[in-house]
Amino acid sequence: MITNTRGFLWSDLETRALLEIWGEADVQSALDGNFRNSHVYRDVACRLAELGFERTPEQCRIRIKGLKRQYYQAREGLKKNGHARKICKYYDEMDRILSGRAGAAGLDDRPLSPAAGGEPGCRRRQQQQHPGALAASAILAAAASAAPPSARPGGALLREVDAEEEDEDELDEEGGELLESPPRDNFHEESGECSSYAEHAIKVECPPFAIPLPPAEGFKQINAHTNAPPLLSQAKRSKKRHANLTLDKMMEKFLQQSMDTEEKFYKYEEQRLKIEDKRREAEHARELQMLQMLGQMLAGISSTVSQRSQYIPSNPSQRSNHRSYGDNFNFNSMSTSLSPPIVIERSFSVHKTHSVKEMENIFQLVRNVIPPLTAKKHKGQDGRIGIIGGCQEYTGAPYFAAISALKVGADISHVFCTKDAATVIKSYSPELIVHPVLDSPDAVHEVEKWLPRLHSVVIGPGLGRDDVLLENAKGIIEKSKVKGIPIVIDADGLWLIAQQPSLIQGYPRAILTPNAMEFSRLYEAMLRDPVDSNDHHGCLLRLSQALGNLTIVQKGERDLISDGEKVLVCSHEGSSRRCGGQGDLLSGSLGVLAHWAFLAGPEKTNGQNPFLVAAFGACSLTRQCNNQAFQKCGRSMTASDMVLEIGAAFNKLFET
Repeated sequence: MITNTRGFLWSDLETRALLEIWGEADVQSALDGNFRNSHVYRDVACRLAELGFERTPEQCRIRIKGLKRQYYQAREGLKKNGHARKICKYYDEMDRILSGRAGAAGLDDRPLSPAAGGEPGCRRRQQQQHPGALAASAILAAAASAAPPSARPGGALLREVDAEEEDEDELDEEGGELLESPPRDNFHEESGECSSYAEHAIKVECPPFAIPLPPAEGFKQINAHTNAPPLLSQAKRSKKRHANLTLDKMMEKFLQQSMDTEEKFYKYEEQRLKIEDKRREAEHARELQMLQMLGQMLAGISSTVSQRSQYIPSNPSQRSNHRSYGDNFNFNSMSTSLSPPIVIERSFSVHKTHSVKEMENIFQLVRNVIPPLTAKKHKGQDGRIGIIGGCQEYTGAPYFAAISALKVGADISHVFCTKDAATVIKSYSPELIVHPVLDSPDAVHEVEKWLPRLHSVVIGPGLGRDDVLLENAKGIIEKSKVKGIPIVIDADGLWLIAQQPSLIQGYPRAILTPNAMEFSRLYEAMLRDPVDSNDHHGCLLRLSQALGNLTIVQKGERDLISDGEKVLVCSHEGSSRRCGGQGDLLSGSLGVLAHWAFLAGPEKTNGQNPFLVAAFGACSLTRQCNNQAFQKCGRSMTASDMVLEIGAAFNKLFET
């Protein structure tokens, strides 16, 4: 049996589904020929469950019974004053179903016996079965018409007869009687509807002997063998005096109150859900603020002892207290110790050979996440990268980001730019797929269609600061967050984040790549303080924590990388030449490595943040390209020369 989950109230959709099932020909045939209708209503409940409404067979039976009572009352009201639609909402459906059945049916879907169709037959049957029934009925009628309620000698008998009627009605519901009792004037909580007050013949069980009544004032002794029909008509007339039109108004009022109560319930429930959402948002904001304050406190404690930690000997016995993720590679988490974050440097200096050994571990992590080249792979499996940027003034930046992604190992690069920049960017390289949609009115929708096919997006190279382009970039960031795509934000994308930090705050799959000026703008926007030039590590940690522990790559003489818990320092040898477009190479290659590291899982990254590993690999690769291009071109080196060195630099760092 299906568990009831809805209570006793029936919705309009649920009631109409029940009537549609109950009115089917096979169900009506089964109700006409089945002795125990519980089996039929069990089938009705199963069909209702297939439509998504969980109701028990008993609830279905009671609901149908209540609707039939409303229908009979409405039919009587239609004959009298034409208020059927006010009493029975589903009058047309019930009339169609009940009119199509052969003969009249009772409330439990069984045809009434001929004796129940009229009063004379009913009287004859009572006379045959109970010889003393007429006498008892006459006594009851006389007592009801002559005595007040408090002084009626037959009051107890009337209550007994009412109790017997209720017992017989229960038997009728179980299929035990063929003669149906009319609907009682009460309210059924299970059906969710008011019962009808229509007038019907009432079956009265009388004892087989006359009940003697003591003579009293206002009473007349009646012989049991007196002619009974006039007394029965008197009893019937006294019953009619209880039915009047005020009951129709009561029915209408009950129905209206039921509808108002249900409407108020749903309205209060909606208000409660809104209040609950606001409460959760407030709790989340308080927790985030507390975490930021805690991070700032810990970072301040760490910065006070950062100078002393640089002179601590790095022999194995002293490093044994730190948490180790490799043979010679250590991270020190902010959450487990008050000591300053471990600063990891990449250097090929002959005088610091121990640093080379320590850094080989993180390079091994980068090598682990690089997917192998096999013949079983298909196009696009090793990376499909999207570049969001490119306008009339800036066409080179999106090209450098997209072509560097291809050179690192991505299979496909898409560039989503403005219409007037598309032709120029296409002319740079035939390998790029260019979409001139960024300045169109439905740019967000056009880019959203491609997001399920992209593994990561790079937002900002050549974007510009036009309000339309920035608004479209904002919408693309929101759509990418919903789909859980790694996002690399650079250049003018960082200017957008500085204006609206909440746009990316708390999204753990975002990587920011600011230079010195962009970092200062972000820091002041989030922490309302200027950057401390003497504490670069602490400032980087505080900014990352304020943004929800995002991965931040602060470009400079040494690249600082942090996720709010630890700081990596990439001091791989580059050159003194800083050409325009070098940051676009970094963001494009980082988009590919971020996808590879995220796809590899914690097994390949030794439990480390995959975006830290990807950022360190991209910084080292960009510096190596700069070094190799400078050795060949010297002062005349450009970003195009660095692009030509990506393949050789990648092989030297990660595949040899």
